[in-house]
Amino acid sequence: MAATMKGTVSVEDVNVTFEDQQKINKFARNTNRMSELKDEIEAKRLQQLFVSLHNHLQMSEEHANPKSLQNLEDASDDIMMLDDEDSLAIPYQIGDVFISHSQEETQDMLEGAKESLKDEIKVYEGRVAAILQVLADLKVQLYAKFGNNINLEADES
Repeated sequence: MAATMKGTVSVEDVNVTFEDQQKINKFARNTNRMSELKDEIEAKRLQQLFVSLHNHLQMSEEHANPKSLQNLEDASDDIMMLDDEDSLAIPYQIGDVFISHSQEETQDMLEGAKESLKDEIKVYEGRVAAILQVLADLKVQLYAKFGNNINLEADES
């Protein structure tokens, strides 16, 4: 069964101008950048944060090595439940070094780390939204000129 296309532009009728090529290249660059930003967002969400609490906090094994924002929040909650006599000093990892702090200082540092991570994620999400808008505009322009002769949809692989 032969499919007919009414009102579409055939491959021979399309003249790709320098401006068209620039738009196609811009679309490709923005698509790649968006993919990189989405990977960064995922990495930030799963990033191993500089928080490690000592065994005397009696945390479960999954909390002993926090790897996500949720684990940071769980560690923060565990610190809040400590009695004053339990918390002589809580080791807090900064880079490769553990520094002992009071319960209050450690809590403040955890809150700061959580806020910093959330802010970074918001920045990346804002960049992704801006790129999505640029891509949508370019899609409209390129599909208007090239019709079905150009594929601007992302591969699902």
